[in-house]
Amino acid sequence: MRVLALLGLLAVLAAGGVAWWLVHREPPLRYLTAPVTRGVVARSINATGTVNPVMTVIVGSYVSGVIQSQSCDYNTRVHKGQSCARIDPRPYQLVVDENAAQLAVARAQARKDQAALDYARINEARQARLVGRGVVSQDAVDTARSALEQARAQLLLDQATVREREASLQAARVNLGYTDIVSPVDGTVVSRNVTIGQTVAASFQTPTLFLIATDLTRMQVDTNVSESDIGSVHDGDSARFGVEAYPGRVFDARVVQVRQAPQSVQNVITYDVVLGVDNRELLLKPGMTATVNIVTAERRDVLRVPDQALRFVPGGVGAAAAASAPSTAQREPAQTRVWVLRDGRPVAVVLRTGLDDDTYSEVLGGALRQGDPVIVGEQRGSAGTSAAAASRLRFGM
Repeated sequence: MRVLALLGLLAVLAAGGVAWWLVHREPPLRYLTAPVTRGVVARSINATGTVNPVMTVIVGSYVSGVIQSQSCDYNTRVHKGQSCARIDPRPYQLVVDENAAQLAVARAQARKDQAALDYARINEARQARLVGRGVVSQDAVDTARSALEQARAQLLLDQATVREREASLQAARVNLGYTDIVSPVDGTVVSRNVTIGQTVAASFQTPTLFLIATDLTRMQVDTNVSESDIGSVHDGDSARFGVEAYPGRVFDARVVQVRQAPQSVQNVITYDVVLGVDNRELLLKPGMTATVNIVTAERRDVLRVPDQALRFVPGGVGAAAAASAPSTAQREPAQTRVWVLRDGRPVAVVLRTGLDDDTYSEVLGGALRQGDPVIVGEQRGSAGTSAAAASRLRFGM
């Protein structure tokens, strides 16, 4: 019995030791890898902006008055010279009629004085002939000559008055023409700020009645780029952006202008970068907020590795291999190192890298091929593995 009891105790101790070892043993080291691929490496900067028409024309009123009629509304397609609204023309028509009457009076006065000038010229010539015969005195001749000069001066005054009245009549007609609010361009009405019966006051500044976009099939995105990034943005750079109205859709654009005027908001300096957009589908609306990604450098169809692989340094089993690899101080600035999983072991590979877009780096040289598994991380076992082992021990599995 003692022998059996001793054997049982030994069996229990052995089983407990095995169970303790299974629970507390160090989990195996596992490497997380990502393949070397070919694709696009693009460096970009992010900004926000607003979608706007390329050209928006403000249609206002030069004269004041009451809006009598309105023929344009939001989204109305208009043509150059088309009437959009009309101010009550009657007060301005009265001014035109008044100036026309004053012009007629001035012209009649000029004709009257022209006749007086003709008579004064004839009388002066007659008196000059008679004074030679001794019929009239020299004083009569001088009086006739003075009357002739006065008649000439009066006619010049009348002619100046006629020109003044003509100018006043022309100005009155121009103001009368301004009562008809017309579109100066072909386009689409994007804003209307007037209604029938509204009084328009143009005393101090021209009121804005309509906003007309010349061509909604061509839009632009006005973005604000910080001064730290503006040096890498140039005309012709490609860009992509999205708007909240179409989640998941990306619109292509191109930088058409980098404006030199700085904008300061709370001591933060930004510059306006204008992107040209093709909007033939008319999906983009004026005023939409755009999240913009401007591509400042791009490489297509190049061998690339994830940036995580460039930052990975192995521990544990890979520490010895890391010690034998070239140190960072010994590498050239354009060189770096990645770890490739070969036969279950990490192997250091020195690379020469190019463009980096913070996700991938371009591979310019090194012993890497497409599809090679580069190590991006490592871990030892998992919580699920430990729990499963404990469960098997607990239920005798």
